[in-house]
Amino acid sequence: MTATYTFDVFSSLDGFGAAGGDWTGYWGKQGPELLNHRLALYDEEQRMVFGANTYRAFAQMLASSTEESEVRDPWVTRMRNLPATVVSTTLEGPLDWPDATLVSGDAVNVVARLKEESEVPLRSHGSLSMNRALMAAGLVDRVQVTVFPVITGRTGADPVFQGAADFDLELIGSRTLDGRTQELVYRPTLHA
Repeated sequence: MTATYTFDVFSSLDGFGAAGGDWTGYWGKQGPELLNHRLALYDEEQRMVFGANTYRAFAQMLASSTEESEVRDPWVTRMRNLPATVVSTTLEGPLDWPDATLVSGDAVNVVARLKEESEVPLRSHGSLSMNRALMAAGLVDRVQVTVFPVITGRTGADPVFQGAADFDLELIGSRTLDGRTQELVYRPTLHA
């Protein structure tokens, strides 16, 4: 049996995964429905998969946060306590993550092996360049995009799909959270 792999990403309407300027986390648009839904998603047994850059960003962000900050939302705490695989050719252990395994090598090969061996679904939050490569290799079963109601044309950073291959997307789920944020779940197929 092959484990399902979900590429889970936050995005502005114009396709950026982050923004500079005075934008806060979630672009300031988080609400109770979004936060409860995220916690429910991460309450399920699964294995997280991160690239080195995303792992470093999460580890640094969590290390510099307090229990009261939005960085420590319950779903983020739950994500941090799930088993994780960090794929990197540059990091050295030990990792500052409770149940993380560091695997050196090409992400396509590592994730292909994980999909064959894992007894639980795989999920990656962020890790944009790694997930674009995994999509091109046909290893991503679901792309889950949470679209926040903002346009960050001047301050947008980290274009989510910049440089990605072309894909046809089959919509397999959608919902509106807090009356303003859209979660869209697609099954990607490389466009031939």
